[in-house]
Amino acid sequence: MPIKLPSDLPAFDVLSREGVMVMSDDQATRQDIRPIRIALLNLMPKKIQTENQFARLIGATPLQIEFDLIRMSEHQTKNTAAEHMESFYRPFEEVRDSGEKFDGLVITGAPIEHLPFEEVTYWKELCAVFDWTQTHVHSTFGVCWGGMAMINYFNGVKKHILPHKAFGCFRHRNVAPASPYLRGFSDDVLVPVSRWTEMRQDEIDAAGLTTLITGEETGPCLVQDDAHRALYVFNHFEYDSGTLKEEYDRDVAAGTPINVPCNYYPDDDPSQTPQNRWRSHAHLLYGNWINQIYQTTPYELENIGT
Repeated sequence: MPIKLPSDLPAFDVLSREGVMVMSDDQATRQDIRPIRIALLNLMPKKIQTENQFARLIGATPLQIEFDLIRMSEHQTKNTAAEHMESFYRPFEEVRDSGEKFDGLVITGAPIEHLPFEEVTYWKELCAVFDWTQTHVHSTFGVCWGGMAMINYFNGVKKHILPHKAFGCFRHRNVAPASPYLRGFSDDVLVPVSRWTEMRQDEIDAAGLTTLITGEETGPCLVQDDAHRALYVFNHFEYDSGTLKEEYDRDVAAGTPINVPCNYYPDDDPSQTPQNRWRSHAHLLYGNWINQIYQTTPYELENIGT
């Protein structure tokens, strides 16, 4: 089954060209099934790129997915056309006031790692989102800064500034091979990392949470929080092949000190084309998450969170 997207959303054409099955609203209404409803709270500056990345992974499952885009109510993006935001995004306040419920919600990262959580301009509203997930979302997936913010809010796990940016593709260990979220995973997992902060294993353990994937160099990667029906991933399975290159080229052009992303370019030579060695695990992770939602979510949406 395909993912349902508005036919004029840029991701519709991008994914169609890649062979991902997509479906317009008109086509979806002719199928007499309940789609899995997944929302994306997009906090990234490059909204369209992030939409494509997550829609690509979520749309690769055998289920029909209805994909909704949500933004912070007051925060205005400077990197995406206002027409795009007006056409495809709804402010969180509108979604909350409608009483709608969702099978899944992805909360993305945001390039504000150095700020204390409480100094983020939309922190109060984001906390309201976290609380809302407990009554209106069956399963929430916090990604990078979004996951750090969520694990901090619910469990008090602190964010720590790194002495230098963790940047590149790092090897990680699958430490919970029996987890349904890691079905099909190998023991050794390569994951793109791009962050100035970390969450520490001892604090995660003290909070009673379960670590599923971890790395010797970059610490915990994927954490399960059963009490809040949430997963937190601090790295970027969703990245495209060239995302780290774009970040590196941007910093070089701006004169910002940055190391070549490690273990990303062949021979660590930025003149060569980077190789994607995480794509299969990215599809496995998000496919397993969707499958777990399908297996456990109430058939009637109104029963979610009750």
